[in-house]
Amino acid sequence: MRAVVQRVTRASVSVAGVVVGAIDRPGLLALVGVTPGDGPAQVELVARKIAELRILRDERSAAEAGAPVLVVSQFTLYADTRKGRRPTWNAAAPGPVAEPLVEAVVAALRERGLEVATGRFGADMAVELVNDGPVTLVLDAPPP
Repeated sequence: MRAVVQRVTRASVSVAGVVVGAIDRPGLLALVGVTPGDGPAQVELVARKIAELRILRDERSAAEAGAPVLVVSQFTLYADTRKGRRPTWNAAAPGPVAEPLVEAVVAALRERGLEVATGRFGADMAVELVNDGPVTLVLDAPPP
């Protein structure tokens, strides 16, 4: 599992011009990609890191600051661009595997008391954000 986490002052995700998820105060945007071998251990690691990384202002974590998180599924995080000009997506998990794991990350964040907004799995989404800092981190939770 891989997540790109950005510190934002606000962020939203729209589908067909309609906002389906948004955070309107400083927090985190997490783009989450899944591979076929991922499972509960990867979910737990990624959720813990998103909640506890001290990357907000004053070196606080989202959990400490009570900051919201916008989670958006993004299979393109596993693009293979080593050959040619057209990426392959072979390392990304198919939707029926990935969707419950992304939902599990959301649930794990909510279990930690965080306010979580989401995109819509599998939809063509428009993500808008104001990156704060900018601070952008890549989290990798290797498969077992």
